[in-house]
Amino acid sequence: MTDTCFALVDCNNFYASCERLFRPDLRNKPIVVLSNNDGCIVARSAEAKALGISMAVPLFQAQEIIDREQIAVFSSNYALYGDISARVMSLLEQLAPATEVYSIDEAFLDLSGIGACQPLSQLATNIKQQVTDWTGIPVCIGIAPTKTLAKLANHAAKAYPKTGGVVDLSSPARQQRLLQLLPASEVWGVGRRIYRRLQAYNIHTARQLACCNTSWIRKEFSVTLERTVRELQGQSCFNLEELPPPRQQILCSRSFAKRITDYPSMHAAICQYTARAAEKLREQGATARVISIFIRTSPHSHTGQYYSPSGSHRLTTPSDDTRTLITTAIKLLDSIWQDGHRFIKAGIILTDLYTPGHFQPTLFDPPQRHNSKALMDTLDRINHSGLGKVWFAGEQLTRGWQMQRNKLSPAYTTRWNELPVAKL
Repeated sequence: MTDTCFALVDCNNFYASCERLFRPDLRNKPIVVLSNNDGCIVARSAEAKALGISMAVPLFQAQEIIDREQIAVFSSNYALYGDISARVMSLLEQLAPATEVYSIDEAFLDLSGIGACQPLSQLATNIKQQVTDWTGIPVCIGIAPTKTLAKLANHAAKAYPKTGGVVDLSSPARQQRLLQLLPASEVWGVGRRIYRRLQAYNIHTARQLACCNTSWIRKEFSVTLERTVRELQGQSCFNLEELPPPRQQILCSRSFAKRITDYPSMHAAICQYTARAAEKLREQGATARVISIFIRTSPHSHTGQYYSPSGSHRLTTPSDDTRTLITTAIKLLDSIWQDGHRFIKAGIILTDLYTPGHFQPTLFDPPQRHNSKALMDTLDRINHSGLGKVWFAGEQLTRGWQMQRNKLSPAYTTRWNELPVAKL
């Protein structure tokens, strides 16, 4: 057994909760949030789930029940969700000794040793209440000696209302009871493919998986699943990652609101995606040596042949300069572009990433652009100030091909002219 203790804090129906935050008229009303281009349902409030709205169903298939039940529909407002998430995570960092932000709506807290000072369930209840009071976002909390068990505890906190949104699995007896109730497919890291293989060995519940011989699991499956089994047995194998590991690649890709058939529009799209990818690259403090782009038509189109070309180029020296990356991306576009197609999607991928100063150039490599870092720093500072925006000419300001977001809520927290106003 282990002396570690983790808590997983998970925001309830996060996207829907963010949309409801500044709309008290939607309290206890069903809400759905749509994917890019308003295509599919990607988030649902508890009320929408109770009405039978399925995840990832196309909007048009659910339109009848949406109209009948007067379900509120929103386009994805990533600026709002990101800002509210930052507020929740900032608060959690103040309430625990160490925090790992696992996703936009989940965070692991390290509560090791705190149980000796106060009951963990009471501490979690206090954290839950404070997050709701200070941010308006409801959360559930699962507590356990390992991260995998904390995930299951959080699942139980959501699934069983009588828990009050908090489940403490510090007790081995409680762990075994919950493991017996849950299928192995609910275990963190057990996907559908692995679950089907487990079923072939007559392993159906989480408890049956926890009882497996770890050497056999390693031999038949993988080291990762072996660690998962050890975690189910109460042995902590996955440490808290206070700093997220650097990404091995950066992708910027979007589907278009309407098909692109002309080169100038695709040129603008590639320029815009490259500029955004370069910004992400600098945020990570990295440079990229390999640039890849792809463009594709719809595989389900009845008007023409499916066309999905791609291209890559390796720079002599890694770079984070938007100008260098855009120039390279456009050369790649020129090499794969063909007229006569209706393109539905495009994207850019930056790989072979380096921390600045860790790449050793040769004597004959061309020098970097003059004042590149100062210019990119200035560009990012202006674009993040909220006071103005700088674009590269190739991005164009008129973009009819951009994402369709017809049901977008206001930027309540990130734009002065869209702040909510209380009428007295």
